[in-house]
Parts: sequence; structure tokens; C-alpha cells
Amino acid sequence: MSEGKARVIALYLPQFHPTEANDKFWGKGFTEWDNVRQARPLFRGHVQPCLPGDLGFYDLRNPEIRAAQAELARQAGIEGFCYWHYWFGGGKEALTLPLDEVVRLGQPDFPFCVGWANHDWTTGSWQRSGNRRKPETIFRQTYPGEEDEIRHFYRLLPCFRDKRYIRVEGKLLFLVYAPEALPHPQARMARWNGLARREGLGGFHFVGLCPSLPELRLRDMLHLDSLVGADFDRVRALGFDALMSVNQKYAEVKTGGTLRKMLYGAARRLKPGLLLEKYRYGDIVRRFYTPADRREDVYPQLLAGWDRSPRAGRRAIVYAGRNPSDFEEAARLCLECIEDKPPEKRIVFLNSWNEWGEGAYMEPDQQFGAGFLDALKRVLRG
Repeated sequence: MSEGKARVIALYLPQFHPTEANDKFWGKGFTEWDNVRQARPLFRGHVQPCLPGDLGFYDLRNPEIRAAQAELARQAGIEGFCYWHYWFGGGKEALTLPLDEVVRLGQPDFPFCVGWANHDWTTGSWQRSGNRRKPETIFRQTYPGEEDEIRHFYRLLPCFRDKRYIRVEGKLLFLVYAPEALPHPQARMARWNGLARREGLGGFHFVGLCPSLPELRLRDMLHLDSLVGADFDRVRALGFDALMSVNQKYAEVKTGGTLRKMLYGAARRLKPGLLLEKYRYGDIVRRFYTPADRREDVYPQLLAGWDRSPRAGRRAIVYAGRNPSDFEEAARLCLECIEDKPPEKRIVFLNSWNEWGEGAYMEPDQQFGAGFLDALKRVLRG
């Protein structure tokens, strides 16, 4: 465990290598670098495409790239990576290679944990406005039952046994992307805790990702903080040990107002891309945190940026003008939320290490170099 001001755990996308599913739906050799290269500015001052710097258009099959990523993260004060894991039920998986290789080779010597991205895969995720192609389902997220839950646990057992696996108070940290989608979540978590104890692993520290304000009405503007707290309580009641807060909608409403946010939503339902929903990154991050982020059972998110236009064109929400200075301010505000928590629970989920298609990345780029990494290092080392 990191002994510094915060336990920064960076979300890690294992997408940047060819896969059979991507070949089938998007063309031979496709990775998200294709989306990144093809991005274009949507308004004056919109910086696109955002292109990688030192690491280039890497392929995650290369262990030297994985080692270089870990070293950059370590130097910035990041404790470890949270690898997104795709288990769709019935043994169907995707993007397994990077994490499997990290475990098999024992390299890089850098802590990690697993986040289960339990959602459907559809072609609509990477479909720009104006494209009339009907979205197709690539993988459907299913929950076949107890036998599949046990199979899922043993699929990941080599990860859980790894000495590098990140723990909280001795328990294995496991993040769930869509906690409210799980059927019978308490029974599922109890079953995995039992299996972990049987294997001598001590059990799990389950964290559910919790988006703020899933529903929004005009009269909610005066009660945003209490509504966010109620959202957290609802997800926590499912049996999770802690929550990862996702406050983007909250910050958008605080920045632009409820009426503007509802107008964007109405336009999106009428015709995706009709209105481009955009905000200034600096305005968002200064309004990002809520009183609930100071709770011991809530782990705040540190947002490195947000611009899904490489994936979705005008259907995207864009936080324009991301820069290391505003990110440094965001990191300071985030650390204020955790300063009074026990050291083991001073956890911050950094979104993200390498979500280039969402404009949320820490890796060096051609605009700022290692500026975001340097900013994080300054805040953590104080």
C-alpha cells in the first residue's frame, strides 16, 4: 500500500490490441487507436485528434509497453492499475490478453486489481452521429446463476492469488461497474467471500461504481447534494463495502444549470447530435466533488478529462480545454475529500490511465507531454 497522501488507483483500458470480435465488427486489426486517429474538431478551439507522445500508438501485446506504462505511473505516485475485465456470463470474455500476460509473466512488478465492466457491448458505443447503421449487439451481459458465479471466481483466481493484487484492510479490492444490474448482489458477494476464504484469500472489499443523479428534474436543483447522498445510500444498501463516486452529471448541472442539462437531454432524445453538449474542463472539475465524497465508504474519482467525440462524434459530451493546471487543481480538491479518512481508505480512482477514446488519459501526448503526470506528482508529493 502507498504511504503517501492518497492511494491513487488508475482505471486501465485493455483495448489496444487486435481481437477477433473487433476484427469482425470493425475490420481487420481494429483497435481504439483507429477512433483516436480519425477524430476531428467539432468547434473552434476543440483540440482533436489528441495523439500519443512517448509511448506512441502502442500494442498491449508488447510487454515492454506494459512495463513502460507501469514505470510512468509509479513515478507519478500512482499505486496501481485497475484493469477493466469483461465477463459476459457463460464463459464469454473479451480483452483478456493484457491482464492474463501480466499475471502469467509476473511483470511488470506493479500493483493491480480488477474492475468488472458488467455491461453489454454494442456497435452503438463507437457510432458517430449521422451514421444510420442500426446498432448491433456484440456481447450481451448475462447472469446465468450460481454455477457461472463460481466459474467466474475461479477464472480470476490466479489474479487474486498474485502478491501484487491490491487489498484494503487485508481484503481483495474488486470494482463492479454496474452494481444495480446484478441479480441478488448480496448472495453473489457472500458466495465469492466464501470461495475466497476457502482458498485462503481472506475475502473481498467490494466497490460499486455509483453515478450521481441518474434521474433529474427541474426542482432538483436546490437539493443536489442530498440527492447524491441518497444515490450513494441506495447502492451501498446492495451490500457493497464501498462506492466509487461518478459525479459528472452533478458537475454538469452545477456548471450549466438544471434547465440547460434537461435541454441537452431532450435534444439527445429527439435527434442525437442535434446539440453538442460541451463544458469547460476547468469549470467541471471545480464543481466536481460533493459532501458525500468525504464519507469513509466513498472513494472519489479524479477525472483526467472527458471527450468521447473520437468514439461518438457530435453525440458525445465534451469537456473542452483540458490542461495540466486545471487537472492539478482537480487533484488538490480530490485529496481534500480523503484527508481525514483512515490511510487504507484514502483511495482515489483515477479516470483514467489510457481512455484515449474518451479523452480521459494520463499517458504523455503530443500537446502536453507528461504534464498531467507531473501535475499529479506535485500534488501527491506536496
